[in-house]
Formats: sequence, structure tokens, C-alpha cells
Amino acid sequence: MNALHTPLILHADDARVLVFDSATHVEAYVAHYPAEAGNVVVAASYAGVLCARMVMSARPRAAIGLDCGIGKDGAGIAGLWYYEALGVPAAAADSMTAEMGNGSDLYENGMISRVNDAAQRLGLEPGLSVREAVQALVDGQRAPHPFDPARRRVVHTGPEGRSIVCTDSIAFALPEDRERNVLCTAGHTGRSVVDYFRGFRPWGFICSDGATGKNNSGVSALAAVEADGIAGASVDANTARMGDGQSTYFDGIISAANALALAKGVRMGQSAREAALCLLS
Repeated sequence: MNALHTPLILHADDARVLVFDSATHVEAYVAHYPAEAGNVVVAASYAGVLCARMVMSARPRAAIGLDCGIGKDGAGIAGLWYYEALGVPAAAADSMTAEMGNGSDLYENGMISRVNDAAQRLGLEPGLSVREAVQALVDGQRAPHPFDPARRRVVHTGPEGRSIVCTDSIAFALPEDRERNVLCTAGHTGRSVVDYFRGFRPWGFICSDGATGKNNSGVSALAAVEADGIAGASVDANTARMGDGQSTYFDGIISAANALALAKGVRMGQSAREAALCLLS
């Protein structure tokens, strides 16, 4: 085993933390030391699918890599959902806070930028240091309130008592949203969601345009619900992550809106945050 490829081994309560300069070193190390499988792995490689496959050779208890700027098609963090499918908590650190190829620097100085749902259940969140994240992965002491798969978050409440609520799908709307709240969700705005809007009747909504698609099908629900008196808009799918309602709200830029939303002041090119306030009025 090349000494340069041997990880820094840290002890944390009942677990060991293996800190590698590269995910490419993991498989060879665990093949040489099979008893080391099942520990937390920190590797200063991008948190993509290829690297996740390499790290999974160690059957990790949890894993942390680098986001490498996230990059084209989100490839820098795509491994987080590979881990998620396998039930492994995983996170990525901002590559502007830790050196690529330097595991010690990642562990000592890295700051978490992205987490998967399995990690979020253990209390991990963007803004934690990698040290804090590792401790949370080991001891579970940061565990929040029971994890909400709908990821519902109230981001603003107006003086009339109406709120702007983020949730990942319009299918996760609640009875309390009816005629009261503006929902920022993250599916497309096509015809299959019309029945949800009519059933839940939010005060207003913002979804994704799904890159509009064939025959503008990704925004066809906007016009369909006008007759129901529901104001709605869509954000450009290239500005906000589909499936992430909070990204719709915090990152999205409006690309389409129905006449009711336009009458409330929603405009193309507006931030979703501004548009949501318009819809709340």
C-alpha cells in the first residue's frame, strides 16, 4: 500500500473516520485492510457518481466529498443521490473552503454546501464545518425534529396572516394552504398538476417551467387555472433545481405567469422571492 495513499485515521466515539486525499485511494486501502470497512469516509474528490462508486467499496457509514463548484448538470454533487439510494448519509463541502486533493484540509477547513436527505435526517445542513458534520454523522446529536420528506418551510408571513410556503411538490400541499398561502413548489407546471391546484386551491403558486418542453407543456397549467381564480407563475428550470421547493423560492427567476399573477405585479425576469410577495398581496 502506497504510504501516500494511506488515509488519516481519526477516532470519534464508536466510529473511525478515514480521511483520504482522493476517492481513488479508497478501494485499494479497504482491499488491503478489509476491517476498515463501515467507517465514515472523507475524501477530497468531487462528490459525483464515479467517486461515490469508489467510496462505496468501503461500505461507508457516511461520506463527505467536495462540490467542485457543482458544475455542468450538477455532476459535482450527483453522487449525493447515488448514496441516498443506498441509504448512506452524504454531504459535499464548498470547494472554495477546502483544497481539492487534500483530505486533511477538507476535514480541518471545509464547510458543507450540500447534503442528501439521509444526512439531513441526522442534522446535517449547509453551513456546518466538515468537523461538525462528521461529529453529527458519528453521534447523531444534531438530529432535528422528525424529518419532513415534503421539506415544508414557511419563509414569510404577511400582516394578513397569509404565508409563503416552500415544499417540494404541489402534491404536498396541506388543507391549511387553501385560499391562504402562496406555495413555492418544484415540479413542472404541466396539465397533470391542474387537479392538485383545483383541489388544494392555494392563494397563489410558483412552480418550475420544466424548461417549457414540447408545445410549452411545462407551463400549460398556468392558463388552465385562470378560470379557477388561481394566480400562478413558473421559474426557469435553468435557474432553480427541480424537486427542491426552496431552490424555486431562493434561486428561481420567473419565466412565465398567468394573467392573474401579472395583475398582481409578477413580471418575467423577476426573482421568485419578489414574485411570491406580489402573489401574497
